Amino acid sequence: DLLGPGYSKKPLQLIAKARVTVRANIKQLVGGAGEDTVLARVGEGIVSSIGSADSHKAVLENPDSISKVVLDKGLDAGTAFEILSIDIADVDIGKNIGAFLQTDQAEADKKIAQAKAEERRAMAVALEQEMLAKAQEARAKVIEAEAEIPLAMADSFRKGNMGIMDYYKFQNIQADTDMRESISQATGGAEEKKKK
Repeated sequence: DLLGPGYSKKPLQLIAKARVTVRANIKQLVGGAGEDTVLARVGEGIVSSIGSADSHKAVLENPDSISKVVLDKGLDAGTAFEILSIDIADVDIGKNIGAFLQTDQAEADKKIAQAKAEERRAMAVALEQEMLAKAQEARAKVIEAEAEIPLAMADSFRKGNMGIMDYYKFQNIQADTDMRESISQATGGAEEKKKK
């Protein structure tokens, strides 16, 4: 009896069990290959026949076609035995290799997609940090420019380009701006609390 797996062209494992009937070849008994060699050749022939089948259905529908193909190969040449018959006793469906391969491919695709998503997330975080740095740089420039205002005003007073009334108007505008900012922050903070 032989038992071995084979794979049809569609990636499905078929497990075939065969009975091999042999007769001793007296002329080749000495120096000819033994029983193990014959069984190995027949097993290889069965696997090869299953592998060349168009689909697992063809093998399941007509298992005798495997025996015929294997017998026609003359696998007993140079052995101490003559193969009389090969009977396929049973053919069972084993693993669906195609499904395993598809699962592996899907897993690989998932990992690639996750890596790309992580890369995009990292790029977004880097861009956000870059924007924050640019915003802080802009705020620093505003503060630097505001620091020069008192010097420019003092210079305008000295040169006579600005009078005391102009200075009071400037302070009034400044106070009005500060008040508006204070009100907008107070109402903005209240709205944020409502959202939470």
